[in-house]
Amino acid sequence: MTKILVIDDERPILEMLKLSLSSEGYDVLTAENGEKALEIFKEQCPKLVLTDIKMPGIDGIEVLKRIKTLNKEVEVIVITGHGDMDTAIAALQHGASDFVTKPLRDEVLMVSLERAKKKLAMCEQLKDYTDNLEKKVEECKLGLRQAQDELVKTERLASIGETVSGLAHYIKNIMTGLGGGIYMVHTGMTKEKPDMMEEGWAMFQHNIERVSDLVLDLLRYAKQTAPQRGSCRLNEIVPEVMRIFKEEAGVHKVKLSMDLDPDLKEADIEYDGMRRALVNLISNAIDACIYDVDLSKKWEVVVKTRIRTGADHGKTIHITVTDNGCGMTDEVKGQLFQRFFTTKPGRGIGLGLLVTQKVVYEHGGEILLDSIAGQGTTVSLLLSVT
Repeated sequence: MTKILVIDDERPILEMLKLSLSSEGYDVLTAENGEKALEIFKEQCPKLVLTDIKMPGIDGIEVLKRIKTLNKEVEVIVITGHGDMDTAIAALQHGASDFVTKPLRDEVLMVSLERAKKKLAMCEQLKDYTDNLEKKVEECKLGLRQAQDELVKTERLASIGETVSGLAHYIKNIMTGLGGGIYMVHTGMTKEKPDMMEEGWAMFQHNIERVSDLVLDLLRYAKQTAPQRGSCRLNEIVPEVMRIFKEEAGVHKVKLSMDLDPDLKEADIEYDGMRRALVNLISNAIDACIYDVDLSKKWEVVVKTRIRTGADHGKTIHITVTDNGCGMTDEVKGQLFQRFFTTKPGRGIGLGLLVTQKVVYEHGGEILLDSIAGQGTTVSLLLSVT
C-alpha cells in the first residue's frame, strides 16, 4: 500500500481527499498545516505528498522546499487555484512533480498520482540496478585478479601491462555507456520524455549485460578444472541461445536460422561451457553482419548441428555457425586466437574466441575457421562422442 501525505488547511477538503484516496488503496496521512505536515513527514517518510499551496503559516511552496531538502526523491504534487499559473510554475521550479487545480477532479488527480508512482518505481529500479552494478564490478575485479594470476602462470600474456590496459579500456567504455544511460533516464524523467527514458534504460541494461559477459568470460578463461560433463541436448541449447539475440538481430535486419539434425540426441558435454561457446560465436557472427559495408546483402546467421560417423565408426558432433557478413582477411585470421586480439575496438577484448577454443579443447574437440573477406565466415566445432 502506497503511503501518501495530504496537506490542506480546509478540513472538509482534507476529509474528502482522505476518503477518495483511501478507496483507491492509498495509506493516507493528513495534516492541516505546514508545520504539522513536516512533523508527520519526518516520522512516517511517505514517498508521495499532495499539498495545497496557499495555507497560513508555512505555505505549500515552503513545505515543498523543506521536503525536497529532507529527501529529494519524494514526489510532491501541489494544489493550486484555477488560473494561478505563476504559482504552479514556481512549484515546478522547486521540484514539484506535477500540479492540479481546484476544484479537484478525481480522474485528473489519479492520473497525476499514477505518473508520480511510475517515477518512484523507476527511481527504485534504477537504484537497484546501481546497487547490483557495484556487485558486478566487484565480481569483475575478482575475475580480473583470477584471470591475471592464471594468465601469468601459463604464459598467456606477453605483458601484464598490456592486458590490464586493454581490460581497463574496455571497462571504461562500459562505465561510459552506463553513465550515458543514467543521464538519459534522469533527463527523460525530469523533462517527462518517455522516449528518452526508454532509450536510456535500454542503454543501461545493455551495458549491465556487457559487465556480466566480461565476468563470465574471464572466469571461464581462468578456470582450470575439468568440464562438468552431463547429458545435454545440443538441439535444445541452440534455440535457447538464438532467442537471446532475436531482438538485436531484428533491429539490425539480420536473419537468424537453425538447421538442427534430428538424429542428434543427448551428448555427454558441459552445458554451461557449450552454451557460452555458442553465445560467443553467434554474437561474433551478428557483429560481422552489422559491420559489413555491403548494404545490398540480406544478412543471415545460420547455426547447424550434425552427427557424423567416421570410417572407424566413431561419431563426431559438428556445430557450424555461418554468416554472410564482412568476412576476414588472411592477416586477421592469423591473429584470431592470439591473446586479447579483437577486431571490435571498444566493444570487446578478444576473449570470446579464446574462451570458445578453450571449451572445445577441454572436450577433446577441434575448432575450424573458414572466412573470405567480403563474403562471410564459418566457424566449426567438432566434438567426439564417447
